[in-house]
Amino acid sequence: MPVGNTPPAPPRTTAPGGPHGPHADPPLPPPLAPRTLLSRALAVPLVLGLACFLPLVVISNSGTGPRDAAFWLQLVLTVYCGVRLSAMVLTARRKLLQASFWMFCYMAMGVAPLAQAVLGRAPTPIVGPREHLLQAIALVLLGCCAFDVGALLARYRPLWRVQLLTAGRRPDDGSRDARPLLIHRRRLQLLTALAFVAASLLIMQLGGLSIFFSSRQEIIAGIEDAGISGDGSQAGQALLRGFGTVLPLIALLAYTRWLVTSRHARHTWSVVWTFGALVVLNLIVNNPISNPRYWFLTVMFALLFAAFPVSAAMYRASLSLGVVVALLIFPFADRFRYDEGQAQPYETTSFLEPLALKDYDQVGMFANTITYVEAGHGHSYGYQLAGSLLFAVPRSAWETKPTDTGVMVGEWMGAVNTNRSSPIWAELWIDFGPVGMTAGLAGLGYAAARVDRRVARRAVRRSPPGSVLLIAAPLIAGYSFILIRGPLLQATGRVVIAALCIALIATYRQDHSARMR
Repeated sequence: MPVGNTPPAPPRTTAPGGPHGPHADPPLPPPLAPRTLLSRALAVPLVLGLACFLPLVVISNSGTGPRDAAFWLQLVLTVYCGVRLSAMVLTARRKLLQASFWMFCYMAMGVAPLAQAVLGRAPTPIVGPREHLLQAIALVLLGCCAFDVGALLARYRPLWRVQLLTAGRRPDDGSRDARPLLIHRRRLQLLTALAFVAASLLIMQLGGLSIFFSSRQEIIAGIEDAGISGDGSQAGQALLRGFGTVLPLIALLAYTRWLVTSRHARHTWSVVWTFGALVVLNLIVNNPISNPRYWFLTVMFALLFAAFPVSAAMYRASLSLGVVVALLIFPFADRFRYDEGQAQPYETTSFLEPLALKDYDQVGMFANTITYVEAGHGHSYGYQLAGSLLFAVPRSAWETKPTDTGVMVGEWMGAVNTNRSSPIWAELWIDFGPVGMTAGLAGLGYAAARVDRRVARRAVRRSPPGSVLLIAAPLIAGYSFILIRGPLLQATGRVVIAALCIALIATYRQDHSARMR
């Protein structure tokens, strides 16, 4: 009982073990704002279209495809991915990595294969029986469910984290009490100088600026003429293009984040001029003419999410417009691959026909991978993954180095063009079978959800301008389209280079010489 005028102690609002106690995650920033509510209301009609209207429009078209079990299971997969993408659009907080996964699944594993099933046409011939296609669709659906289970498990703390919190220690989980990983200002300047050197070497090796505005075919020919991609090895090509494109992009992301969040930087001419020079440099080496469309998609998503780190409206607009671009524009952007005289005009009277082109061959190639394994080749038990991780080892030093999974299956099929995709489902399946594939996608969902939660805590208006997480997460979200599409061997080079760049500029120091002001 309080004595005299002694004020009583403030009441406890939560119990130690309650929902806000030591066993719970730190509170996330408030998600709702008037503009957020408005953008959510405007997104509802499009969300209904993703899960209901667009699949119904696709299956209502006349075609020669059989309406069998594979067709109906593909429809279920499309609706499931549409519902999950809708949840990502309407979520109160941005989930960059999970949203990128579901956008890819909805278009490449959902709507496009559904249109191919209706038309009875596929960009890649399916060499095995129809049962293998049904098995591939079922495994894709299983992998999507496993991804969701992994994301759900990410909401709960593991036992060792609970023990640390009980002992009064807080791990570095991105909470407000943990020291953030920041960009070292002088190391960023060093990375920027290296970016200009690497891009200049790439330009000189390929023969000048004009080749970057001709076609991808000219880029490949320039690499071969330079003697970089010889003896069937792509390691030299991957390193040259990786350093020449990834370093300028990461430097641009860091300077974009710096200018967006720091008034002092916007009044510093050296920062502004460096940013302008990086923009010009990226327009040269990372333009959509000389680069694969998926890489340019990576550049655009990374820049949007880095420039608007707290904008829910931009997040929802990016997802919504991304579906429209993937459906209507993306298939026709392949004309940049060829010279003007070799590009073949393509005419269509239906929006479904472009979806039967080779851009969306993921489900078919997964079915062919199952046939390849069942034909007697068996699972590789990590051998393909080892080749992806050790991509930099030349074939002259590793004669039995595995080729891309898509290329390997394409050669076995007898395809003329062996540049085929190999989605993450196929990569995990050929290495570890159905159990390993399920576990791998569950782990992927867990990791994506954990990163998204950390980004939600850091992406606030008072966050420091040099947060490494807020430039790394947009880059991973954009590049996940390439990683999920596969093959992993082609995608690993830029991942390793990006990791080295981020490790170079990252620091926990907050002194004057290191801090971005």
